[in-house]
Amino acid sequence: MKKMLVFQTDFTYKEGAVAAMYGVVKSVDSDIEIITATHEIPQYDTWSASYRLYQYIDFWPKGTIFVSVVDPGVGTSRRACVAKTKNGYYIVTPDNGSLTHVDKYFGIQEVRQIDESINRLHREDNGAVSIFHGRDLFGYCAARLASGIITYEEVGPAYSIEEIRRHEIKEAQIYADRIEGMFEINDPNFGNLWTNILLSDFLKAGFKMGERIHTVILYKDEKVFDDYIPYYDSFGKAADHSVMIYNNEINKMGLAEVVGNLCEDYKLGYGQDYKVVFYHE
Repeated sequence: MKKMLVFQTDFTYKEGAVAAMYGVVKSVDSDIEIITATHEIPQYDTWSASYRLYQYIDFWPKGTIFVSVVDPGVGTSRRACVAKTKNGYYIVTPDNGSLTHVDKYFGIQEVRQIDESINRLHREDNGAVSIFHGRDLFGYCAARLASGIITYEEVGPAYSIEEIRRHEIKEAQIYADRIEGMFEINDPNFGNLWTNILLSDFLKAGFKMGERIHTVILYKDEKVFDDYIPYYDSFGKAADHSVMIYNNEINKMGLAEVVGNLCEDYKLGYGQDYKVVFYHE
């Protein structure tokens, strides 16, 4: 049975890169099913690429192959690899931090460097191309793996899991009077912000549904938000344009402006410069 290919990139649909990449897949095997996760990862943002894989990978059938191409180091010595996860998936990607979250939360069982002498597209008219590995390397190798032309072992040589490049992932901290975390990512369409605070830790810290919680946000240690806001399980329970706390689709705590855009209206973002603190009072 052929495996599905699920793609995420920072290419957008503004020009022909996605079409060329998908065309290579179909040229290898026209029966391979291609699914688009997103082509709107922020440019060069390997942290977001890593987080988005973690967000959705575990909802797909086991054996699905994910192709993640956010590759600011394309054409350099960074490894091109295929990782096999402990929960039953394959990820075809540059080894540049994009495996961080999947490795932490699901585990990487094995990783192999793509053998470009076998598993790279070679054509007379593009032999010198070094800037489109999404098409010539990742898409092509993924198609060969999905179609059964090659086995996982034939991707290329294995290398140590310890050598995988990883971003630092900060953990939330629980104290007697508060819980502290950071904004890991946003929901770009609605402007919500997702923290690294697990719902289980939030509840363990003693916060309760319906409670108005003293919430402070700091950017580079400067306070940029300070208010008492409610914790609800549904956006419909809060007034329009009010700010609320909720647990998101992967059971981490988020902040939202109901029928608004928290990021835009409050000029907030995500990353390690942001700290969010929920206080008991």
